[in-house]
Amino acid sequence: MFKRKQTPSTVVGLELDPSYIAAAEVAVNGSITVKRGGVTPLRPGLLRDGEAQDAAGLAVALREFFAEHELPTRVRLGIANQRIVVRSLDLPVEPDPKALRAAVEAEAPDHIPMPMDEAVVDFQPLGVVATPQGPRSRVVIAAVRRDMVERLAHACREAGLQLEGIDLSAFAMVRALAPDAGEEALLYVNVAGLTNVAVANGTGCLFTRAASGGLDAMVNTLAERRGLIAEHAEQWLRHVGLLTPLEEVEGETELVAAARAVLDEGVHQLADAVRNSLNFYRTQDGAESVNRALLTGPAIGIPGFAERLAELLNIPVEPVMVAVDADQEGLDAGRLSVAAGLAVEAR
Repeated sequence: MFKRKQTPSTVVGLELDPSYIAAAEVAVNGSITVKRGGVTPLRPGLLRDGEAQDAAGLAVALREFFAEHELPTRVRLGIANQRIVVRSLDLPVEPDPKALRAAVEAEAPDHIPMPMDEAVVDFQPLGVVATPQGPRSRVVIAAVRRDMVERLAHACREAGLQLEGIDLSAFAMVRALAPDAGEEALLYVNVAGLTNVAVANGTGCLFTRAASGGLDAMVNTLAERRGLIAEHAEQWLRHVGLLTPLEEVEGETELVAAARAVLDEGVHQLADAVRNSLNFYRTQDGAESVNRALLTGPAIGIPGFAERLAELLNIPVEPVMVAVDADQEGLDAGRLSVAAGLAVEAR
């Protein structure tokens, strides 16, 4: 959304999830591979639903994270929250980029439910498409409140980071995980502190929406019910999973049952949120058929999570993650998908 002129130095993708910081330096050869990266927990209260609540504390956390992992400090930052608006619009065919921008600026206020003087608005052309009204120029418009962007940008600068650009995390997720071939529209779901949903085809991202109630909500629920710290609660969710019969899972019977109950509740709530987002997308003009989903984020580490989500959505759901260099295999690749996509502008 904001870009500086390109220079040959390395750009690191930086994702700020409510529960962790993830950063990745990548190599691109058709697909994306993480050459170097890092993931670290983020103290509760610094971010809430993707927005900086404590910019000074976030700056300290970022400074310590980049020093610990010795990563380059030129970054592209990803943002995701429920107040971001993304719309796909079909406009009269206009080959002149300046004229297309003028058409977008004239049309955007009718589709963006926020004051234009308080928003940062950008768009990406997706090419000319056939519609019942004839050929049209399709664009995807993204709008976000300026104050939210400025708080995150301020925290990055205070941490000594140079912002190469700011992008939607959903766009980065699609760049990182999109199949090498194929034009069909796919559903992308990143389940972490937030649940980030996107629909994209071979031309780009058509729709995205972020929702609360991701894996963090399940971890916090189990921690509260059983008096656990968050780290142990997540470990129990991964240990119990959704595949193995309860009587075959090792551990305290009541704790195992509580973990399974939280997962059952959580995946049902998640499926409802994803289904609502998908149904909203389907109401838009020019919406494409979506018959398959790709799942990423730390939730893919929970056995049976993707399979249960597929049952509830009634479409195939494939767990995916970015490739990681052999000497980086200790990294949590599920948590690096968005950061890896942020490290590049295009495949």
